[in-house]
Amino acid sequence: MKKQVLAFSIAILAASGALAQANNTLAKIKASGSVTLGVRESSGLGYTLGNGKYVGFHTEMGERVLADIQKQLGLAKLDIKYQPVTSQNRIPLVTNGTVDLECGSTTNNAARQKDMAFAVTTYVEEVRIAVKANSGIQSIKDLNGKSVATTTGTTSVQTLRKHERAGGIDFKEVYGKDHADSFLLLESGRADAFVMDGSILAANISKSKNPNDFKIVGEVLSVEPIACMLRKDDPAFKKAVDDSIKRQIADGSLAKLYDRWFMQPIPPTNTKVGLPLSEATKAAWANPNDKPMEDYAKK
Repeated sequence: MKKQVLAFSIAILAASGALAQANNTLAKIKASGSVTLGVRESSGLGYTLGNGKYVGFHTEMGERVLADIQKQLGLAKLDIKYQPVTSQNRIPLVTNGTVDLECGSTTNNAARQKDMAFAVTTYVEEVRIAVKANSGIQSIKDLNGKSVATTTGTTSVQTLRKHERAGGIDFKEVYGKDHADSFLLLESGRADAFVMDGSILAANISKSKNPNDFKIVGEVLSVEPIACMLRKDDPAFKKAVDDSIKRQIADGSLAKLYDRWFMQPIPPTNTKVGLPLSEATKAAWANPNDKPMEDYAKK
């Protein structure tokens, strides 16, 4: 009986230790000398060049955050492991410890805040509609009877359906497994429109074979704060991430990074996305906060 009690006690202590480390990411990083950054493969804020190379505004910003944390922890070297995530698996991969910091294109909303933590907002997104330039589609009302693509695990089509101007409009939903796949549905004619974050639409259009064949049209469907996501109940790690982002805002390096990825030619095709820094994003930088989307909607 004593052996069973002892074994049970050891198991409890081991589980408690694992939980403690899961909620102390800085200690985990310092002990291992490594960290896993969650990145996207076909987002407007981050994408892959292939062969394990990930780039983009949010990806590089995340790398700078981790460089600041390396200095904070006094590590001579920090091994950054890149874990591609999708709209469907990003939350589970952060929750289970596979990913330490996810800097993709994730909306900070009240529902997600119940289970996850978010850094301060680094980009304020506008959900829009992309179509072929010759489609004749100009607004939501023109989507009646059409096929509308979006990416599995995102909220864009629900946002469209909830929009007050979508009343009485009937359209068919088709889903891509990721943003590149959703854009391919539009490009190949299997969808008449692609509803998604404006930065994602603009980036996919800029990287397409014939960018002039597409345009972004219609009303702004919603305004959403985009932020890096991390595990809940880890205040020390969140503070370290927030402090780095605030530093990048204050010294102007984040603005320069934005200009580099949105207003200058970028790889692999050296095409310019051409998406100027919005007033909403400027306002978020002027007053760094981790407010969810619902607070933005009240404005």
